[in-house]
Amino acid sequence: MIMNKDTAKKTAELLLQIKAIKLQPNEPFLWASGWKSPIYCDNRTTLSFPKIRNYLRENLANIIEQEYGKPDVIAGVATGAIAIGVLVAQHLNVPFVYVRPEPKSHGRKNQVEGFLEKNKNVVVVEDLISTGKSSLNAVKALKEEGANVKGMVAIFNYGFKVAEENFKEADVKLTTLSDYHHLLELSLDNSYISTKDLETLSLWRENPSEWNQ
Repeated sequence: MIMNKDTAKKTAELLLQIKAIKLQPNEPFLWASGWKSPIYCDNRTTLSFPKIRNYLRENLANIIEQEYGKPDVIAGVATGAIAIGVLVAQHLNVPFVYVRPEPKSHGRKNQVEGFLEKNKNVVVVEDLISTGKSSLNAVKALKEEGANVKGMVAIFNYGFKVAEENFKEADVKLTTLSDYHHLLELSLDNSYISTKDLETLSLWRENPSEWNQ
């Protein structure tokens, strides 16, 4: 879900400007999953731009307070959302923890790193939502530690149908600053892409695992 259309387009524009999002319909990227994709998103790039990271921090914090109320704890999903999660937690003046993809194989074998008391209200911060599996894995780990997970916020969402289904099945509310739909609208309006590119980009989102440029 998007909270505000203007914020969604502004966020998309900022990500495009610093090339955190790259659109290459004619020279697709190869994802680690093996999918070919006309888009690549690396929101860690935003950390190198103080004005942009502050914009993201403030707007994510605003969404959290509006949608979930001030939480007891912010949890970032490792590794991409650790830094932005810390910034949001600092803005809200609440504790921070982060969640590994899986428990460590040594030491205390933690999956959730940091101090987390049971029954605390937690909002999860993500940088990017694709299928949602890794994000929801973090939610599962937090719940196993006794957290009351109120929901999740993220910078950008590809808007895949499978992600929507996964979040619905897990009964986890997701709110993002921007998404693929608003990115394409902004990109066309500002001549980042052509009408032909728009068709290619739209077709990819319908069936990304089978798309072949």
